[in-house]
Amino acid sequence: MLKSQRLIQLIMMINAKKSFTVPELAEEFGLSKRTITRDLEELSLLGIPIYSVQGRGGGYRLLNERMLPPISFSESEAIAMFFACQSLQYFGSLPFDEGAVTALHKFYHYLPADIKEQIERLKNKVAIWSPHRSMSSPSLRTLLQAVMIRSVVTIEYSSSHGVTVRDIQPVGLYAAHGYWYCPAYCFQREAYRLFRGDRIRSAALNPSIECLDEVDQRKVEEWDAPEWAQAEKTTLTIRLTPGGVWNLESSGWFGDSLELREDGGGTASIEVPADNLPFFVNIVWGLGEDAEIVEPAEAIELIQRKIEGMGSLYKRGRLLPRKS
Repeated sequence: MLKSQRLIQLIMMINAKKSFTVPELAEEFGLSKRTITRDLEELSLLGIPIYSVQGRGGGYRLLNERMLPPISFSESEAIAMFFACQSLQYFGSLPFDEGAVTALHKFYHYLPADIKEQIERLKNKVAIWSPHRSMSSPSLRTLLQAVMIRSVVTIEYSSSHGVTVRDIQPVGLYAAHGYWYCPAYCFQREAYRLFRGDRIRSAALNPSIECLDEVDQRKVEEWDAPEWAQAEKTTLTIRLTPGGVWNLESSGWFGDSLELREDGGGTASIEVPADNLPFFVNIVWGLGEDAEIVEPAEAIELIQRKIEGMGSLYKRGRLLPRKS
């Protein structure tokens, strides 16, 4: 067996064992203890997290983070992997420690010279951009770890009602508009809630609370689907100018419901939970004069209150002083 093949097999074996002795490996591979010792020293120099355990019953152990065997990539796969990792740089915080950065460095270092040259030409030409938001990386990592090991998390959460302590079981994590979100079951509220990552002040695993199987079975993209299906609904209908259509087409909430007119304008009509009507009204409010709510009456009243509030604000003359 070639030495390179032996080292790869050795990595795979110690990944599986985690704890082992030189005699065990020597017998497994049919090699001398001295050869196995040299191989382990070489793996350690290559960055495999192996450390020796002294005393009776000692030997070697692998740190918690195991090493994976080499994987071959085609040129197109290598370029895709590079830019997938590089796109994460636009996020202010990530739930992966420095893993994405170090992985990208290792990946790029071992690429052939001509592929490196192609990637260099594409740098600053291709990006998956996201607004920069400030968040707590340690809290995001704890939430991700909780999903992986199935654990409840105790968090300090800041909202308009102040800072509260919650015990939650995360469904997962997702990113949108630069923010990280964590849909989770809240044991205090006995209901599912959506927590924004930048509002989580601290997070710690809490194994004293038993996890719920039902939470594990939910997918992050459908985390509130059962509640949504059971909620009392109301139909929100909006009349749009061509500019309103253009702005609303990118919305994940309204995009599929648009019916276009010949002049480029259109109408959007969707069913929404009655309790969440203010959320959708705020989206329409952001479109200004390019959108008009047709129904329901409650939504029209919400818009009218906003207009009255804005009118009274400016009538009071609360304007910034002009610079001389």
